Amino acid sequence: MTGAGARSVLLRLFRETLEELSLGRVMASAVALRGGRLMAGGAEVNVTEPERIFVAAIGKAARPMCDSIAPMLPADRTSFAVVAPGPAQPASQGMQAFAGGHPYPNTESEAAARHVLATARELGSRDLLVCLLSGGGSAICEAPLDPEVSLEDLREFFRVLVTCGGNIVEMNVLRKHFSLIKGGRLAEAAAPARQLTLYVSDVPAGEPSSVASGPTMPDESSSEDAYEIAARLGIVSRLPPSIRRRFERRDLPETPKPGGEAFRRGQWACLLDNSDALESLESKLTALGWILERDLSVDDQPVDEAADTLLDRLEGLAAAHPGRTVAVTTGGELSSPVTGDGMGGRNQAFVLWAARKVAERGMDATVLSAGTDGIDGNSPAAGAIADETTVARAGAMGMDPADFERRSDSYRFFHRLGDLIVTGPTGNNVRDLRMIVAGLPQGRRRQENGA
Repeated sequence: MTGAGARSVLLRLFRETLEELSLGRVMASAVALRGGRLMAGGAEVNVTEPERIFVAAIGKAARPMCDSIAPMLPADRTSFAVVAPGPAQPASQGMQAFAGGHPYPNTESEAAARHVLATARELGSRDLLVCLLSGGGSAICEAPLDPEVSLEDLREFFRVLVTCGGNIVEMNVLRKHFSLIKGGRLAEAAAPARQLTLYVSDVPAGEPSSVASGPTMPDESSSEDAYEIAARLGIVSRLPPSIRRRFERRDLPETPKPGGEAFRRGQWACLLDNSDALESLESKLTALGWILERDLSVDDQPVDEAADTLLDRLEGLAAAHPGRTVAVTTGGELSSPVTGDGMGGRNQAFVLWAARKVAERGMDATVLSAGTDGIDGNSPAAGAIADETTVARAGAMGMDPADFERRSDSYRFFHRLGDLIVTGPTGNNVRDLRMIVAGLPQGRRRQENGA
């Protein structure tokens, strides 16, 4: 599978997958109101009984999730707080909107966290908290637990975490232990009210309390885990003094744990995750008659190791099916520590490394990696796409891929080549999607590309 036509096919498949993942579609199919009972993913709650209902929507998908669920709730007894990135959209009656910061909390993040907590503390046993969580919520709605930690210190803490190469679960263990609202502390504030949390997962399977750092979920991690993670990542010396002192004194307060009273009346349901995104993408590949294998072994691996593993898998698949189009898919996230002052993110860094390896191996392969939220690292792109021509085209333009790697500047590399994937913020986040494809015959390529 070669050339601009091949890249166009993969781009089309990725964009079609994003359309199927739209929160409007997902909420319409996953959440229903029947006989006064709100039902989603096996969880259900009667919305006719509570005296008051407070909806806290937090994350990149906060607004579409809130807009979808609002018509199902009694307008005269329901209030809303919507905390999302970017400019706050106009708020309707009964709704307060906040423009939280991402990837670092801002003043609106802190104001939103304090408002949500204050409103939750007013709820009683005859009331209901509905929490709508999605990716990015850790920064978008946040306030420090320790009054000695300023917002600027908290921002620097987040900056260190984002650039240290830790995975999402490790970062959120650390965030929970410094947060006023996360790690189950919102659930504590809302108790004894009934609670229903619906979430779109941007974390690995089996780690729901990492979504937005789990404000309404019990936290299995401990302060000892936080100390160990910080030491292993080597970040303690880089932290602001107000936060570093907590590690040095080893006096982090514990988060609410499973079995706690705060969670006795809580329910949780996942509406969408990375496996759903992969299934949507893979259904399109198999419909084209491609031979397909999924490889989830690379989740959280460094981008270079992941590229080698996936290209090895593709070569083996191609050898086993000569003359056929073959594809390897994977999701999750990869590790890509920032080593320079350039622009880019883990998806673009992965594609840049893979492009070098494709050229070195003399492979006929096209590689796509992009975030379902439309944002990759500190760049305005979702990801990038490359093939066996990428390194040669870059060389003709006087660009050395290794130099861009050293400067963490994969965005500018692919920008000059015209091979960025730019979707804009999607209002969703179910982690990343990657596909590597080889062996599409020339004639078939033209047909599938609509030529």
